[in-house]
This record gives sequence, C-alpha cells and structure tokens, in this order.
Amino acid sequence: MQVGHRMCAGCGAPPIVNQVLRALKDEDNAVVSCATGCLEVSTCIYPYTSWRNVSFVHTAFECTSATLSGAERAYIALKRQGKLNKDKTTKFIAFGGDGGTLDIGLQSLSGAMERGHDITYVCYDNGAYMNTGTQRSSSTPHFADTTTSPAGKVTNGKMQKRKDLTEIMVRHNLPYVAQTALYGNLKDLYEKAEKAIYTNGPTYVSVLSPCPRGWGYPSDDLAIVSKLAVDTCFWPLYEIENGVYKITVKPAKKLPVEEFLKTQHRFKHLFKPENKWMIDEIQKEVDEKWNYLLMMEEKTANS
Repeated sequence: MQVGHRMCAGCGAPPIVNQVLRALKDEDNAVVSCATGCLEVSTCIYPYTSWRNVSFVHTAFECTSATLSGAERAYIALKRQGKLNKDKTTKFIAFGGDGGTLDIGLQSLSGAMERGHDITYVCYDNGAYMNTGTQRSSSTPHFADTTTSPAGKVTNGKMQKRKDLTEIMVRHNLPYVAQTALYGNLKDLYEKAEKAIYTNGPTYVSVLSPCPRGWGYPSDDLAIVSKLAVDTCFWPLYEIENGVYKITVKPAKKLPVEEFLKTQHRFKHLFKPENKWMIDEIQKEVDEKWNYLLMMEEKTANS
C-alpha cells in the first residue's frame, strides 16, 4: 500500500489525528475504529492508506464505539486465553466527526462509555456534515449558515444552540474528559490525548476541527482560526479528571467573539447592521459558558 491522504488543504482533521497518535508510546499497539466521514474516505482510498502503524477498522456512522468496544473485549478474552502476548499493550482509539458522534453515533458512544470499556473516543468537531455537503448537525453553532439551515429571508441560519457533548460525557462519570484544539504549539492537544489514552477506563476528547470549505476561510488560515476560537473563549480548552474541572488555557486578554466569527463566510450575515443582535446573543452564550467553567473549576478544586 502507498502512503497518503486526500483531505482538503487547511483541514484540521489530519494534524489532529497525527498529534493524537503521536501520544501513543512506541512500544504499544493501537486499534483504531473510524466512522464514515471525511477522515475515513480521504485516508484509506485503495491503494493509499494513512494508517500504516495501527490496526484500522472502518465502520458505519452509528457503530464506531460499538465496533471498538467489541474489539477491546475480544482483546481481553484472547489475552486471558493466552493467545496474545501479555507483555504487549494495545490501546483502543475511535475517531469520528461531529455528525457521526453527536448525532448518528451517540447511542453507541453513550453505551460504550456507560459500560466502562477501556477505550478513548476522539471527536474531530467541524460543526456540520462536511463530507456530504455542509448540512447542519447538532454541533453546528448558533446562527451558522449551512445548506440545510441557510441564512436568508426565512431564517438566520441555524436557529438552535449547539449540543455540548463534552458536558454530556462528563455526566457519564468518566475518569477523563477533555476539550482541546489546534492551538499554539499543540502541547495542549498532545498532553490531553496522552492522558486520555493512558487513563484506565472510557475517556472522551473533543477537538475543534476547522473546515475551510464548510466554514469559509482561506486554507492557510487554519492556525489563525483555531487560535481565535480559543482566545475569544468560543471554544474553551479544559479537562475534567475524576470530576475535577481545570481550564488549561486562560487567554491573557479575552477577545470579543466577533473576532472569531468574522474570519468565516458561514457567519457573514451576522455582520449586517440589522443582525448585530445575533452577535450579541452568541457573545452572551460564550460568556455564560466561560463563567460556568470558572465556577466549576473553583468549586471542584475545593471539594
């Protein structure tokens, strides 16, 4: 097999996956379960593959977590039967976009987390069904323009707030949950991936994954868009370890959310004079979440 992938230039998914797998120790194996989506169709088109150093299983949208949890239980059984090297460690990692995670795959993800499988689920969240033409998902931000929530005379883009799956996973009482992004020197992403992979039990990591086609930004602005998402607190970086919240990046100067919004065509309509109220609404949502995290960090640190 030849090596390569066909992801779009400026896509966040390839560096996210690369950084997550870099956190895997050299002496360890990995089984990767990958949902249908941009990542799958672009990284394993015969005769090319981007998955040379791991065991890779493509599975349907709705059953990524079920497939991986089955592989994890088979691994345990084979080790118990003496059919596998007991000194060799294999880790189990799932990758899915927000459509295959927050929507179609939520039932199997929730089930795998509740059952306590020793797996790590990584959602590369680009906020829509990008693989099939930028349809809205439950992760699509409030007022974003998509092909199925178009901004125009009838509606102002997606009229619902985005689903916060990171907090939903916290309610599954997992030992480790994190939210991260392609920020700065990628230290935050690497450290959270390593912690998730090597924490016993089910873990979940949500990574903001900018999409140049769906978001509408120049392909070479990936780092700029990612950094603004964090510096405006639109996408806060934090982790919850055994119930204790920790904000891992606190911007020295919290920028107004419009600095992030104006970099993308999907929010272009928000900057019409009559639509300023939508920017104000998004700012209110961002501030409420940020204040909640500050409160939870203080509360759980002292509990």
